[in-house]
Order: sequence, then C-alpha cells, then structure tokens
Amino acid sequence: MGASDEQILAELADGAAGLLFMSETDAPFAPVRWTWPGELTPAAMRQLTGHDEAAPVEVMSVDDFFRVATAETEWKNAAALATARRYQALVRVLHEQLSDLRVYRIGRINIPVFIVGHAPSGNWLGLSTRVVET
Repeated sequence: MGASDEQILAELADGAAGLLFMSETDAPFAPVRWTWPGELTPAAMRQLTGHDEAAPVEVMSVDDFFRVATAETEWKNAAALATARRYQALVRVLHEQLSDLRVYRIGRINIPVFIVGHAPSGNWLGLSTRVVET
C-alpha cells in the first residue's frame, strides 16, 4: 500500500508552496482530489470541472507542461535556477506518487490546468493552476 491521499496531497502542497506558474498571469497551485471510476477522458474532465461539453480539452505530459519551468538555462539567474530546481522536485514528487499522470488544459484564453494522476487509493490526485493565453 502506498501513501495515503492526505500524505500525497500534503507533499504536493508543500512542493508547490510559493510557486507561481507563469503565463500572461502568475497563478498559484491548489490541491485536487477526485473520486472518478475509470479514465479521465476529455468528457470526464469537462464534467468534473463544470465545463461546457464544447470546451476544448488539451492533454499533455507533465514533462512537456513543466519543460520551461524546470529548465536550467544559462540565462536564468540564481533565484530563477532555485525556482527551476523546486519545479524539478515537484515534478519528481508527481511522478513518484501518482500513476497515469497527465496534464489537462480546458478552454481558451483563461485556461484552468489540472495536473493529475492515479493515487494508490484509486482516487485522482494532483494540482490545479491557471494559464492565461491571449
């Protein structure tokens, strides 16, 4: 038996504390827990998040979603490198604690983002944030 939902959510909240995901706005992360039988299809995601059935859903890998945030590029200063390493640690926790891990972006312009995977309990756990792309 793996970690409990509460332990995983606490570890994710701790890892994301103070981090802001950058887009045209900087958004914090919030923990997510869903009880949902089966796969998180685009239709399931719309239902779970209260979106219209016509809302576009983009599915991507966690590594792709966090690629820029985790990169240790030479132009980043010491503070930016420290933030990149915190994102690397957060991605590591996501991979270690959750299976079937995916990122779902729902809608256009002001886009809620859900980074979720399957916990040992069978529930779907992860983090949510928001990106703005005009």
